[in-house]
Amino acid sequence: MGKAVRRYKGLTAAMAALTITATLSGCGADSAGEVTLKLVAADYGSNSANTSQKYWDELARAYEKKTPGVKIDVTVLSWKDVDREVAEMVDRGEAPDMAQIGAYADHARAGRLYSADTLLSVPTQANFLPMLRQAGEVDRAQYGMPFGASTRMLFFNEKLFQEAGATPPGSWDELQKAAQKLKAKDVKYPYALPLGPEESQAETMMWLLGGGGGYRDTTGTAYQIDSPANVETFGWLKKELVGKGLTGPVAPGELDRQEAFDAFVRGEVGMLNGHPTLMATAEKAGVKVGTVPLPGVAGKSKATLGVADWMMAFKQNGHRKEIGHFLDFVYQDKNVMAFSDRYDLLPVTVSASDAMEADEQHAAMRPFLEELAGSELYPVGDTSWARVSESVKKNIGRAVAPGGEPRAVLEQIARDARSAQSSASAR
Repeated sequence: MGKAVRRYKGLTAAMAALTITATLSGCGADSAGEVTLKLVAADYGSNSANTSQKYWDELARAYEKKTPGVKIDVTVLSWKDVDREVAEMVDRGEAPDMAQIGAYADHARAGRLYSADTLLSVPTQANFLPMLRQAGEVDRAQYGMPFGASTRMLFFNEKLFQEAGATPPGSWDELQKAAQKLKAKDVKYPYALPLGPEESQAETMMWLLGGGGGYRDTTGTAYQIDSPANVETFGWLKKELVGKGLTGPVAPGELDRQEAFDAFVRGEVGMLNGHPTLMATAEKAGVKVGTVPLPGVAGKSKATLGVADWMMAFKQNGHRKEIGHFLDFVYQDKNVMAFSDRYDLLPVTVSASDAMEADEQHAAMRPFLEELAGSELYPVGDTSWARVSESVKKNIGRAVAPGGEPRAVLEQIARDARSAQSSASAR
């Protein structure tokens, strides 16, 4: 990162550390009596041994010891259920005080949420990584507070590459050449292309960025899914990778992300786009993982995909003061780092990112930290995004299928996007 960014980060971190300490020592529970704050959170664990319930229970008990009169009641739900469950709670008039889930914009535009500046101390809010803080805004006010971030790089199996005499690619043409060498050595998935419904909106966005396009236009206000650059990208994918048998035995439209990741861990995949959690899992399984920035059409991609999940605070129960005090505690460096370490995620604050970057034990995370600074996130502040994402998941696999036409598929998704944006604007 540049010197100016580092100087900004250092000043912000120092201010945050000093002021949060003062804030926590000076604030207390409401004198009217004990308050119980209800938090619903997503589970980042893969089993009962590493469930997020353990993280939150430890954090809640530590906070309660510091703050007599305030109790934290945490319910952790699977990612498959948590957004829907919170929406149903809101519909029943039983909104939690806080929710840590995947999307905030619908709740923000409905006027249900406290803005971050009415909750957090100034140093806490200023300590969010700038691009994540901005992504949490609706109409220039921040409602979504980032909680856990990730980004993507191209992963390759070093052993398979060595055996095939392949070179880590820096462009699409180089990726194709490497895939051909891997195929010649009978690698099951030379490049794993998961365009199945689980998370194809992510794989799609990475390829669109690599081709010089993306979901939105340069103003960030309108979708451009059927742009010439995007059509060319999927035309190349269909002809040069899928059409030449370089994506493995499962049709991309039927291959989900987790299936591709599991195959990589089994040593069956030469290359795929991955995130830090996969790197840790694969190396534990004995796969030596190499990483390079995402290749683009003529060199490194203009950006990679950045992903963040969100904390939000509901107005319904009126516990603004207590919520803000608790969240100042949640976003202390030691707590942000503990969560990031437990689930191999990137910190969402400047000071915790600096700490991770400086720590030799986190050396493997440095490339991801560098990529996050210039990454592009989904348009999560737009309430139309949920419908657009669903259309991508449902349709994009057909763009590279036999008989499929990339332009026609992208035009269909573009129509769905315009309809979703029009409906959102009419609310």
